[in-house]
Amino acid sequence: MSAPRRVIGIDESGKGDFFGPLVVAGCLVEDSDHDLLRDLGVRDSKKIADKKLLTIDERLRSSFVHAVVVFEPSEYNRVYDRIRNLNILLANGHAQTIQAVLNQAPADLAISDKFGKEERLLTALSEVNCRLPVKQIVRGEALLPVAAASIMARAEFVRRMAGLSEKYGMTIPKGASAQVDAVGREIVRKHGLDELSRLAKLHFKNYARASKLDLF
Repeated sequence: MSAPRRVIGIDESGKGDFFGPLVVAGCLVEDSDHDLLRDLGVRDSKKIADKKLLTIDERLRSSFVHAVVVFEPSEYNRVYDRIRNLNILLANGHAQTIQAVLNQAPADLAISDKFGKEERLLTALSEVNCRLPVKQIVRGEALLPVAAASIMARAEFVRRMAGLSEKYGMTIPKGASAQVDAVGREIVRKHGLDELSRLAKLHFKNYARASKLDLF
């Protein structure tokens, strides 16, 4: 009979959203925890309404070893401007998160939702002196440890987006739609272009559309 495994699930939220941070979360799950995760309603975070998501996240944070790494837009933009590659940035965030979990407890394996070339994550792990075996799996959220991490990452993103909405006195939308462009233009009108760089990812095409006020 094989020994039970301790697996760190890793996932991120915010990479497809113009506004708000990039969040990477890791959750350490033992084989014996799977029934508890199912009871909590853990599944792919994209299939869970925000209110329920936040409730599950609170239970996960109180019950499991975890780590959450947040790249606020100002830091995100600074790093992206230097490396010019989102997958390298993601790899660095995943590596930091894995190591942050390992600093709290040992693990046998990390499983990440696949986001790019495996070599990039392995390089990032070596840079933080992490030798834990890692698997990258397409649609990794189908696995409970990754699904738990996806909930933690998404919940943190949702909270921070709510904080931005409160700060600016308007709903700051998720995604990268025309509605996002309109809100970006409103931010620039009220607060100036520099303010947009404090709450948005500047390499998105939305930035050019939001900054060209003379077109509207």
